[in-house]
Amino acid sequence: MEYSKEFKAAISNFSSVEKDRLIFRLLKKDKLLSKKLYFELIDPETTDNKRDAMEEIVAEKVLLASKYISNQKYFLSIIRTISAEITEHVKITTDKFGEVSLNLLLINKILDYNEDLSRLRFDNVYKLYLYIINKTVKALLLTKKLDADYWMEIDEHLDELYGKILQNNYLSKLFINNGIDFNWLTSDKIPENFDLIIKEIKSQGFLR
Repeated sequence: MEYSKEFKAAISNFSSVEKDRLIFRLLKKDKLLSKKLYFELIDPETTDNKRDAMEEIVAEKVLLASKYISNQKYFLSIIRTISAEITEHVKITTDKFGEVSLNLLLINKILDYNEDLSRLRFDNVYKLYLYIINKTVKALLLTKKLDADYWMEIDEHLDELYGKILQNNYLSKLFINNGIDFNWLTSDKIPENFDLIIKEIKSQGFLR
């Protein structure tokens, strides 16, 4: 929504008391904005501190969720909730590096349970595996937008992910069947036109 000059002027003419009252009313309705302002204005923790804390949260929550791997519908719902927490962290801190690293960490922690996942029927794990593939693709798209100085750290996550994919026969085949080249799992080998490649793959009905 765009605001007219007249509207902006009318807001500017509010007294300090009226502005404060309006701000606090808005913050009560928007918890995310409230957390973001708190972080930017007075939170003693840095983005790095917040990311470190999120890494522990992701690891701990995937560990707890692993008890429900056999109930794939419930397990995936928990994973989506963890993913939503990562998204909130990114919105509060604008942590672009963390947006990639935390999501790759989430995938790698899930695949720590490759042995348990491999015992399940393919049709039971299909949605989870497709979710992992799409998460990986998004991480690669975001990596292309990061400063190259971050790539070495991202590649540590990608190397770990590649090894775990190869340990999972169904998952590795599904990556290939959806047009994902394993060579792309290295930051400097992600194609320049990667976004267009993925758009074309989706237009053919894959990654869905």
